[in-house]
Amino acid sequence: LYNFIFSSLWDSQTAVYEGHVTSKLQLHTVLQPIFDQNFKNVVLFLQDELSVDDFTHYSRAYRNENSFHHVQVFLDSSASSLVLPAVDWRATSELLEYLETKEDWNIVVLGNDKALQLEVDKSRSNLLVVKFPPMNSMSDKSTTKALTENDAILGKITTMLKAQNLQFTVIYTAERPSRVPRSAFKTFHTGRQLMATEPEISVPYPPLNITNGTDTCIIFYATKLSFTFKKALQFDLTNLTFVSHEVNFSSSVCSDTNTMLSMFYSNPATGIDSLEIRFLMSNKFYTGSARNWFTLDFVEIVHKSEVARFNVSISAPAEYSFHCQLVGTSSIYGAQLIPSNTEAENWEILISEFQIQGFNVKDNLFSYASDCTSFFCPAIWMALVTSLVLLYILTYGIHMIMQLTTNDRFDDPKGLALTVPQTE
Repeated sequence: LYNFIFSSLWDSQTAVYEGHVTSKLQLHTVLQPIFDQNFKNVVLFLQDELSVDDFTHYSRAYRNENSFHHVQVFLDSSASSLVLPAVDWRATSELLEYLETKEDWNIVVLGNDKALQLEVDKSRSNLLVVKFPPMNSMSDKSTTKALTENDAILGKITTMLKAQNLQFTVIYTAERPSRVPRSAFKTFHTGRQLMATEPEISVPYPPLNITNGTDTCIIFYATKLSFTFKKALQFDLTNLTFVSHEVNFSSSVCSDTNTMLSMFYSNPATGIDSLEIRFLMSNKFYTGSARNWFTLDFVEIVHKSEVARFNVSISAPAEYSFHCQLVGTSSIYGAQLIPSNTEAENWEILISEFQIQGFNVKDNLFSYASDCTSFFCPAIWMALVTSLVLLYILTYGIHMIMQLTTNDRFDDPKGLALTVPQTE
């Protein structure tokens, strides 16, 4: 938070120590001085994911390019500023709704195309909302580029407001964290301890529950839903799916034998008017194991009436859910999506911490998860081969020791000398 003109706005605020997570009530208390001013002008820059560690990781100290140049400049030049290292994601995800209820605002939603025509009514309280495009966190390079572009938008809008001699407060935050902070338990006790248990790690948002009218029939969760179209357009659907819930899953189908999870998005990215993601699952009885197994048979992407279909080799007992750390089109992922038609070759998919259950859902919770990790991963194979080689060397050495024998006769110095005749 940084404020222009009002130099004593947050001077009385106590500094927040590292590791403290600001609750919703504490955040509302921090924001209260904004509403006590005569002129209430607030600019809310809202990103889909951000953490205080990003300011260090993507700053000039580690790279030639500073992704938060304008943010740092305005923090230094503002009359007062306040940094909250960690805020409860529930509070930030509902921040816009909270601000709307605090004042009779003149709400202005800004986009990249509207920034040049920014005009503010100085006779009213103004709430300017700027929602940045979804972050592309597939690599440090793409994240740096996205943060730099967002920082440029922030700098342009803030500079234009200052040029109008407007008194205003800027809030720069995100709807969910980009990094999960380490708990104090893991920080001070890095080794294993007797009778120690790992603390429960809370997820940043709940899974997506699909109902058949009364009961939940499909549960889906992921920490990242990233797509690349024709190796040029990259976009992330995580925020739209799990945080803002700007997804329509009314076309999903549930039954005892076949289930389809359908997620429809309107304008998910620039140049894409609509997009539908389908997960097609089946439940069958197999005599070999004498039990029912569910399989994820296909993943489909529908764009402009063109269907991109991917074959999937994912299965689990029907009573279980399925989990995999990485699912996508790359061959290095735990579960690979293999293109089955020409249209599918235009897409690249990355799903992190993928978990899905399409049958036998009870109490709106995932059942025990069948993981995609193989019993014979490369590390295990390497350990087995090394163990076999060492075992062979040990066996050979023991066999050689056991073959050692002594001579049957020894030279006796007190006995008769051995005589060898020289003639035939």
